[in-house]
Amino acid sequence: MFVPTLLQSSPGTVALFVVLGLLALVFLIVLFKYVGLYVQAVLARADVGLFDMVAMSLRKVPPSLIVRAKVTAVQAGIESSTRDVEAHYLAGGNVLNVIRALIAAHRAGLTLDFKMATGIDLAGRDILDAIQTSVNPKVIDCPSSERREESIAAVAKDGIQLLCRARVTVRTNIPQLVGGATEETVVARVGEGIVAAIGAAQTYKDVLEAPNRISQAVLSRGLDAGTAFEILSIDIADINVGENVGAKLQADQAEANKRMAQAQAEVRRAMAVAEEQENQAKVMLNRAKVVENEAQVPLAMSDAFRAGQLGILDYYRFKNIQSDTDMRNSIAEKDHLDDDPNAS
Repeated sequence: MFVPTLLQSSPGTVALFVVLGLLALVFLIVLFKYVGLYVQAVLARADVGLFDMVAMSLRKVPPSLIVRAKVTAVQAGIESSTRDVEAHYLAGGNVLNVIRALIAAHRAGLTLDFKMATGIDLAGRDILDAIQTSVNPKVIDCPSSERREESIAAVAKDGIQLLCRARVTVRTNIPQLVGGATEETVVARVGEGIVAAIGAAQTYKDVLEAPNRISQAVLSRGLDAGTAFEILSIDIADINVGENVGAKLQADQAEANKRMAQAQAEVRRAMAVAEEQENQAKVMLNRAKVVENEAQVPLAMSDAFRAGQLGILDYYRFKNIQSDTDMRNSIAEKDHLDDDPNAS
């Protein structure tokens, strides 16, 4: 009866009924798709409407994720608006991780609001792990187990090397989590503090007798300033005696001084040899001058003969004196050889 009557109606009425039918179909589809989530949100008082879920789908936001995050937050007593949760998802944040972190902080009595939690999450830090570390402090090895060094090497004032390993107990400092230095900075600062504390000790025995002095000296330096952690304690796990660095350095210095002295002596020897060679050259030069001058004597005597200033008797007398002088020189040289047993 209804269908024939509808067919007999005007075209405008038919179009209206078609539109109403399509709207009813869409409503049924939406109701079938989101009715479960809507009922869950209503029962949990999560304040997420049916049309909000449709709008989320249009914005490419999974309504199930938002509803689950809202239900979890409401049941834990955490205040968060649907718009803020959806905005954090669109910004690329981990919604469920933030809600869990807020619940953990709320249960532990820590001060953490939704805005700070989302900011930490968007900064790339694991907010849930940070809250867990703040509630349950963790221990960091110094030096880090990821490095090849097994211990920190430091030298006391007496020159004895000590090999030390420490364990640092830290917890997260929530207000400084964004922009604060990481574990590597804490490990580096603690290692520097240990080296400075051992270096200030008079002898290595003082450090072995009271290793807690190192912990107290390092803690007093405020090494956790500007980091994302708060240092609770620094415990010396192991300390051993290494090399006698002072004696080794002294031995190396003595060896270096020895080589320097040898080099300086070699320089002086070379200079002496060079000076001796120069003197020998001067002697040879003077001998050459003597020989040259002696060669002028026969020429002078010849000129004297020609000029009548020297007679034949004078010449023989000169030769006799010269022969007598040569004989005396040869006798003196022979006596010198006889007196010297080392002469060959």
